[in-house]
Amino acid sequence: MRILTGIQPSGTLHLGNYFGAVLPALRLAHTYDESVLFLADLHAFTTVQDQKRLKSSIFNLIGDLLACGLDPQKTLFFRQSDVSAHSELSWILSCITPLGLLERAHSFKDKKAKGIEASAGLFTYPILMTADILLYEPHFVPVGKDQKQHLEMARDIAQKFNTLFGDTFLLPEPVIAEETGIIPGTDGQKMSKSYGNIIPVFATENEIKKIIMGIVTDSIPVSEPKNPDTCTVFQLARLFLSASDLEPLRQKYKNGGMGYGEAKNILFDAVKHTLSPLWEKRKLFQENPEYIQEIMKIGAEKANHIARQKLEMVKQRIGLL
Repeated sequence: MRILTGIQPSGTLHLGNYFGAVLPALRLAHTYDESVLFLADLHAFTTVQDQKRLKSSIFNLIGDLLACGLDPQKTLFFRQSDVSAHSELSWILSCITPLGLLERAHSFKDKKAKGIEASAGLFTYPILMTADILLYEPHFVPVGKDQKQHLEMARDIAQKFNTLFGDTFLLPEPVIAEETGIIPGTDGQKMSKSYGNIIPVFATENEIKKIIMGIVTDSIPVSEPKNPDTCTVFQLARLFLSASDLEPLRQKYKNGGMGYGEAKNILFDAVKHTLSPLWEKRKLFQENPEYIQEIMKIGAEKANHIARQKLEMVKQRIGLL
């Protein structure tokens, strides 16, 4: 059984990304016989069109994923833009995709409502996503609720192609990501780069400590009891502390006598204990960009071999070969 995941290089990796997307993807990679994970950099270009920012985001995400535990020996890992078959198949599929199907895409409507320019690339995003999937014949594709419709569209497009030209594509099944809950940012809202409230996974120790010490809290005096369930610091601590360590912290909140500064220091120590091994690995990758380039070169070669075979089959079916 094969599983496929795509992750967009969209900037700084923060705790919301780490617990909500990266860790689940890496865990699933160990669950299935075969796994494919690619950087969806062509998709990122629909919204990130600054050359330096996009280039930096791609390089950083590669290092981030490797530092977080991605094993390129066990997972086919590559950049989408290194495999031209994605774009070729996308065009072929666009010729059989009904316009009305794309017009019903919730994601396109939502982004338009947020003021994002309605480019043709953004509109045809689901077709490229379909090509990304079908080239590698995965049995399962992990998706969040916001991407579930896109996978359903991919199945519809694949089914139409199979009906027109004979069985060619495997219809993938969705794996709906488990709810990780809303991971709060430093202001208590959902952690998001657009809100400017993130805690980066890969920053200097001093930078992360400064951010944690700046988490917004209420003004309850040190001596008074506090509610851990409404405190951002405690909610973040739950991600890092074991149950046996978390319960004493909960009691400190309820008993009073502990200030938020102490709670923030406990959180920082837990974050440092968990992430410092990742920081060390990330530093090694930053100092050895040639290693990253070699990994991506090998991944691109493997991905191209698989994708070109599938694309040639498609071309034969429609009469191009």
